[in-house]
Amino acid sequence: MTDTALRDVATELFDRFSGWEMVEEAERCGWAEPLWKALQDVGFGDVPVPEELGGAGGDIADAITLLRVAGAHAAAVPLAEAGLVGGWLLSSVRLGLPDGVRTVLPPVAQSDLHLDAGRLFGTVHAVPWGHRAEHVVGIVEGAVILAPGPAAGVAELSVTRTLNLANEARDTLCFDGVPVTERIVAPDGIDYETLWQRIALGRAALMSGALDAVAAMTLRYSSEREQFGRPIRQFQAVQAHLVALHQQAVAASAAVDGAVEAVARGGGGFEIACAKILVDRAAQLAARAAHQTHGAIGMTQEYPLHYLTRRILAWRDEAGGHHRWVDRLGAAVVAAGPDALYPAIQAGSEVIK
Repeated sequence: MTDTALRDVATELFDRFSGWEMVEEAERCGWAEPLWKALQDVGFGDVPVPEELGGAGGDIADAITLLRVAGAHAAAVPLAEAGLVGGWLLSSVRLGLPDGVRTVLPPVAQSDLHLDAGRLFGTVHAVPWGHRAEHVVGIVEGAVILAPGPAAGVAELSVTRTLNLANEARDTLCFDGVPVTERIVAPDGIDYETLWQRIALGRAALMSGALDAVAAMTLRYSSEREQFGRPIRQFQAVQAHLVALHQQAVAASAAVDGAVEAVARGGGGFEIACAKILVDRAAQLAARAAHQTHGAIGMTQEYPLHYLTRRILAWRDEAGGHHRWVDRLGAAVVAAGPDALYPAIQAGSEVIK
């Protein structure tokens, strides 16, 4: 299936199961279960895991296409965690996909996790959709682990519900001797840093899709809303907002495309850092331009703009946060020396790992 065909099919599915009324309902009840079931029925939740491991096949570009559509629809499901990140971890050690909802343990708090006699102990914060997960995937003590999640009803696991700015579940899981289903030593190239990169790429893809939707919604509103007898998009001040908004959406999309191409070549650390930084900045500028163009109506609960802008700002603070990637990229450039700067801009991860 071509990228265009996949995007069209995905858009039709998300249009059916993640309209704005459904997003509102998902925020009230904690997640979009009908959407998740629909995604599982067509295999979108298992992209890009190889078919021989129980996945739907496809490559990383396919997974990113799906995430962009999900972001544009403010989809309240663990799509990035199930496929792009969790599926990648399981595939790296040739583990097949378990049945049920799965999520990923962020590496930020995994220094508190440890294994003892095949049981998992410790606390992890900000686990996406943690309370809904029947399985959790992560890296603990240099190994890829698969363990039961809260929804599996394990007595040794407790959960504290928390939300991000977009009312998406980011829960705290406390493991008190949870029996680990699988534990396999991680191969070379699978560690906390590459896990952070995958998480960041997933968030950047979701944000890129949401930015496209914000730009389209704002252009449509400015074409329909009239003031002094003409559409407000004809006013110079509004045009400046529209230009800035579309510039940021295009820049974010290009940055994500560059990161995907680098990952497909076997690298991507440098490009993912750049993409997260650029998309984070785009989120700030685009949210400001969109709300200034919409005026008061953009702040109301009834108008759907906030479903998108709250998410791009929430996702900006995730995957380690904006400053993690700024600091890491800056340190890598400084360490490489001045002569490596321009080649790094040209070749990316071929110069700075």
